[in-house]
Amino acid sequence: MKTSFYTDKELKKLGLKSYGKNVLISKKTSIYGAENIIIGSNVRIDDFCILTGNISIGSYVHIAAYCALYGKNGIILRDFSGLSAKVIIYSATDDFNGISMVGPVIPSKFTNVTGGVVILNKFVQIGAGSIIMPNLVLEEGVAVGAMSFVNKSLNAWSINAGIPVRFIKKRNKNILKLEQQLKKINKINNEY
Repeated sequence: MKTSFYTDKELKKLGLKSYGKNVLISKKTSIYGAENIIIGSNVRIDDFCILTGNISIGSYVHIAAYCALYGKNGIILRDFSGLSAKVIIYSATDDFNGISMVGPVIPSKFTNVTGGVVILNKFVQIGAGSIIMPNLVLEEGVAVGAMSFVNKSLNAWSINAGIPVRFIKKRNKNILKLEQQLKKINKINNEY
């Protein structure tokens, strides 16, 4: 059967630092610095995504089409997290105030790039078209609504949205029960 995802044999040739079982990466994904990218099991990365830098992706993660992960300072997506279409995560950013120059083609002594690791903990879901800025931690169970600008860390089990992002309400924790059911099923099949 013809598929647009890399076969296991093709995945090996990408040179990823490591990857688990049942990994589906679209052949239309752009990967830079594959040797710095770790991918768990049961992961799907759809068409036209960009992955560059130090990236660690847990298990049961879906990255929808047109997402960009710029991991110069590190990006961590923990188990069961997910990105809807057109999400951008930056772990570094230029300073646009005019004191320094901007862009990757300018020598670093003329720029002021700042940032830090971005961490999306378990069960974090990011809505379509959202932007995640550097040096943030989204605690377990955070949900971010579509078209949001995330410029601060967010508390566990909360739903947030807006430009800039703001707390909307608490998020239901039923998915923790569903995870336990999945573990039981997968334990029977030796998959988890």
